[in-house]
Amino acid sequence: MVSSSAPASAHPHVWVTAREQILFGPGGKIVGFRHVWTFDEMYSAFATQGLGKNGRPPTREELAPLAKTNVESLKDFEYFTVAKTGPAYHKFGPPKDYELTADAKKIVTLSFTLPLKEPVSAKKPFVFMVYDPTYFVDFELAKDNPVTMKDAPSGCSLTTMRPDPLTETDTKKLNESFFSGLSPGTDFGVKLATRSIVACP
Repeated sequence: MVSSSAPASAHPHVWVTAREQILFGPGGKIVGFRHVWTFDEMYSAFATQGLGKNGRPPTREELAPLAKTNVESLKDFEYFTVAKTGPAYHKFGPPKDYELTADAKKIVTLSFTLPLKEPVSAKKPFVFMVYDPTYFVDFELAKDNPVTMKDAPSGCSLTTMRPDPLTETDTKKLNESFFSGLSPGTDFGVKLATRSIVACP
């Protein structure tokens, strides 16, 4: 969904407002995440071009093939999701329960559940982040209740730590030549990533 075929001029190219839910399962372990990503006006227009009838927003049914393609393509980007305990990164299973919707202004929202391959205990601090390492996509958490927990055991805590703003010097560097000059695998986006930390007794 978020690729170089999107409208572009300078980094970032696509803006996403994200709401995240951390899902717990049997035994009080974390089993996955529910992502709800609302895209910016320009990208929404790009994604829905040619869809909808008589000026109306496209329906979920019309958007279903695009939702499937988008979710499948996210695998190449590790779903823009990082989950780790200490230095150990956790892997993900195939996404499920995905859908793409458009509101009255044709702004599109992608929702999907991303399961962990193996349930993870949060008795050691569990770190969760959503971001693009290349900063092609700017993920910003919603202002109100951006990250929540579902079915968390009693006593579990959730701390959300937003990043410090970039310095004026860093901001001036954010042009195409800067990003095209980054070495493969450079994790620039982590500087701008919000960290959510879960700890359970």
